[in-house]
Amino acid sequence: MKEWKKFLYIVAAFLACFYLPIEKIRFSNAIFEALALVKWYAREHVLLCLVPAFFIAGAISVFVSQASVMKYFGARANKFLSYSVASISGTILAVCSCTVLPLFSGIYKRGAGLGPAVAFLYSGPAINVLAIILTARILGWQLGLARAIGAVVFSVIIGLLMHLIFLKEERARHASGDFNIGEVKETRSLGKTVLYFVSMIAFLVFANWAKPLEGDHGLWSLIYQYKWWIAGLSLASLAVMLIKWFKKEELKEWTGATWGFALQILPLLLGGVLVSGFLLGRVGHEGVIPSRFVAALVGGNSLWANFFSSIVAAFMYFATLTEVPILQGLIGSGMGKGPALALLLAGPALSLPSMLVIRQVIGTKKTIIYVSLVVVMATISGMIFGTIVK
Repeated sequence: MKEWKKFLYIVAAFLACFYLPIEKIRFSNAIFEALALVKWYAREHVLLCLVPAFFIAGAISVFVSQASVMKYFGARANKFLSYSVASISGTILAVCSCTVLPLFSGIYKRGAGLGPAVAFLYSGPAINVLAIILTARILGWQLGLARAIGAVVFSVIIGLLMHLIFLKEERARHASGDFNIGEVKETRSLGKTVLYFVSMIAFLVFANWAKPLEGDHGLWSLIYQYKWWIAGLSLASLAVMLIKWFKKEELKEWTGATWGFALQILPLLLGGVLVSGFLLGRVGHEGVIPSRFVAALVGGNSLWANFFSSIVAAFMYFATLTEVPILQGLIGSGMGKGPALALLLAGPALSLPSMLVIRQVIGTKKTIIYVSLVVVMATISGMIFGTIVK
């Protein structure tokens, strides 16, 4: 049977090559657009944006203990503190949609309340620090800011609603205790750790400081003039900290985690850029899908456009960060700003595979309610954002 499958794959590949429509202008243009877009990404966003962000994500995964965050999710923990920590967990843990599922399952089964656990489940991938940085960098600060705020607010509201809807079940399930995580031992002071992260974030921010508008001679222009001095000073400070405060084993673990992020994300991202360029083209240029099709489905800021964007995004699987180039192509093809935000708020946090895993953890009814809340809130948020930002 396996040999028949291989044979069928070979036949399918042969037929695809045989009937390859290279004589079609739209097809050849789409190939050019895919290569042009990936070249632009490699030149403009990899070295100064993604590479520093990979190092920050690696540092978060190594030097910020997950236990120090998850211990606040217990059933007896202060509710305000639980939801506050859960809502910003994505920026602290830098988890992707696949990583958050076992973490969610673990904390829920070990006694975390449904509300904080669901807030963590949504926030983890939705406010991933790499995704927020790239969204603001590529799609504009308005969408980046709206995505960050929306993810935090969504996680709290959805978590609270889930807690209230299933309050009786939660009381019956009442956990007997909090997480048994023990004491978290720090190898250096909090001040040193903060300075270490600040130096990396400063380099990322100032190395990518955008050129001011023509005629602007204010603070933005002054910072742009000296941005490489500031970025260089941040990098030099980081080097001194690494030499004086860190052990070789820690640096090896950090670079290993950073390399892991790069291996996991970069191929998917560049692959997503190629697919996006082929299907949708660059801004102002069409790919294989005509812009009028996109504009007809998700153009403008109607209820249908926002709902369609939310529901499709909820069931699609977005590999980490690939939603950004895909969305860039959609916007260039006529997608409205509201539906774009709806996709960003519903897509990365949900997918059909993740729904199947969530259902195994909390059951069918809770999963349906959770998915429905995400879709409805993403739709409403998209309409509000589309009305404010034209």
